[in-house]
Amino acid sequence: MGRQLFLSILLLIVFLFTAGPAFCDISIGVKRGDWIEYNVVFTGTPPSGHEVTWARSEVVDVQGKVLRLNITTEFSDGTFLNESITLNLETGQLGDDFIIPANLNEGDTFSDNFHGIVEITAVEERSYVGATRTVVSANATGSIYYWDKITGVLVEGISEFPDYSIHSIADNTNMWEPQTSGLQPAILYLLLTVGAVIIVSAAVLFARRRKK
Repeated sequence: MGRQLFLSILLLIVFLFTAGPAFCDISIGVKRGDWIEYNVVFTGTPPSGHEVTWARSEVVDVQGKVLRLNITTEFSDGTFLNESITLNLETGQLGDDFIIPANLNEGDTFSDNFHGIVEITAVEERSYVGATRTVVSANATGSIYYWDKITGVLVEGISEFPDYSIHSIADNTNMWEPQTSGLQPAILYLLLTVGAVIIVSAAVLFARRRKK
């Protein structure tokens, strides 16, 4: 009986690890002082409190899997709302999915108190705030969300319902630098330096020839 019980438990453990959703280790990709701003466009008649035209999210504290954010929201009537919210990436307290675990891959899942278990359905390259970023996306309750993979921060959200739609997209951030002419800043500075050296050398050579 002891051996049969051991085999039954072993089979149960194998089943749970193979048949259950692919939960990932929770990795935090943001730090204190990180911020991101969004432009928001809505159509139709959204519920009260959703007539948003602009928003800003700033990380003010990180304690393990718990994050505290300051959220500033501008509404279509020109008024602003400032509030402090707490996220817990371990328990699924994610607010409006502002931040999720970092470095997720297709097929990974995370817990959301509102949407339930959310599965990452795609990983792709998209442009946000002037830079090409690797983003992950998921569909949940009439919405599609895109998050920056490295930081886990929301970069775009599209919600469509019978009476209204809302489209939020990142417009500014301090978490990455915009790319200049498709070149990394270090490469651009190197090319500018080389160009300056060539111009100065040519000018010196031309001046010497004129003296001769």
